[in-house]
Order: sequence, then structure tokens, then C-alpha cells
Amino acid sequence: MLFPASVTTAVAENAPCAPLRYEGRAYIVCTAEAGRDGVRLFWKDATGKPFGGFGPINTEIGRRGETLAFAMNAGMYRTDLSPLGLYVEAGRELQKANTRSGPGNFHMKPNGVFYVGAKGAGVMETGRYLAAKPAADYATQSGPMLVIDGKIHPKIRATGESEKIRNGVGVAGSTVTFAISEEAVTFHEFASLFRDRLGCRNALFLDGSISSLHAPALGRSDWLMPMGPIVGVVRKAK
Repeated sequence: MLFPASVTTAVAENAPCAPLRYEGRAYIVCTAEAGRDGVRLFWKDATGKPFGGFGPINTEIGRRGETLAFAMNAGMYRTDLSPLGLYVEAGRELQKANTRSGPGNFHMKPNGVFYVGAKGAGVMETGRYLAAKPAADYATQSGPMLVIDGKIHPKIRATGESEKIRNGVGVAGSTVTFAISEEAVTFHEFASLFRDRLGCRNALFLDGSISSLHAPALGRSDWLMPMGPIVGVVRKAK
């Protein structure tokens, strides 16, 4: 299970996102290296107002001479744009983990947490994350898990018929891989992409339908509706 060359070398070539077709479906795949590339989460600006989109983030970090290499929405959120589950930014836990039961994809347990810290990045089931307490500079909770220790989530069936635009994240070694579908896909198709094509033993669903991508190298910056948490790779502006 190998990454296509256009994907594995993307960050080094200053174009971190690349198109990928798998099993007849179209995706955009973006990669980053934990410990080398600046993977960050964003929710509120310096005044405490939710960013809501990619443009305001670029404006704020631009004042520090930085820009977004790419970004996408980073998990489910409430109507006030606050994270539905755990949210850690710059080492501070701004929202506690949500372990309640309920309707919808977030509560399709096990759900999970994507995190980045000094010792690398990972995707863990929420219960495991809370027990292990990895040192995380950034973390976001969403659900369901797509792939758990190399197996597709037990409630995701190959016969599932619900097709939507979806985005998610997986980790393989030090490589963090984000993907967004270019067309409506099933959960099983999306989970299979991470496990069988991108080589991720653990992967997490971030959102669907409203999934958005900012990829300047591809001339793309989506705007569908205000977003809650956003994940992106930050680099020095030229």
C-alpha cells in the first residue's frame, strides 16, 4: 500500500495537495509531516470571534508573515461554531471531550481524536485517547472513526448507500494525510481509501456535505457556509 508519488512528495514540492482517483472515485489528498510541517487547528481569532472560514485565518496569520499551505474543516460543531467535542489549541484544552451517546455521525461510536504534539501525530479512539493522555499541542474530536487498527469501523457496511461529500484524516508513521472527496461517496468507500490506498491503520471522519478545502496550489478555496474548527498547515509567506 503505497502513496502515489505526486502525494508523497507534495509538501516538499510546495504543493501539498494533489488529485487522486481510487476505485473510480475522485479525491483531493493533502499531506504533511508531523514534526516538520506546521499542522495547526484554528477556531477563534485574537478577539475571541470564530474565524468561520479560511480567509480570516490567512488575514490573521499573515500579520506574522505566515500563510495557509492548505486547510479544511476539522470536525463537527454547534450552531455557534463551537466544537462538538474535545478541542485543544496551542496546548490549551478549550473544549472537553464529549463521551455522551446521541444521534448522528459524531455519536456513531467509537468516535475518535486527531492530535498533533511534539512527539508526532495520531488518530485514536476517544476512550483510548483519554486513557493514554498523549501530549497534544492540537487535538480535535469527531466521529465516527473510519479505520481502527487496520479494520474498518464495525458499523460501516460495504452495503451502505448513503453518499455524501466527506473529509477526514489518517496517520501513517509521521505522515498526516487529509482527504476530501470530489464527489459523493459512501462511508465504506471513504474508509477504504484511507486503509487500502493511503496506508492508514487509523483514520477519522471529520465532516460531510459541508466539507470544504483551501488549497491555493490548486487554485481552490471553498466557501459553503461558516465553519467551526479548521485544520491547516502553516508556512512562511513568500
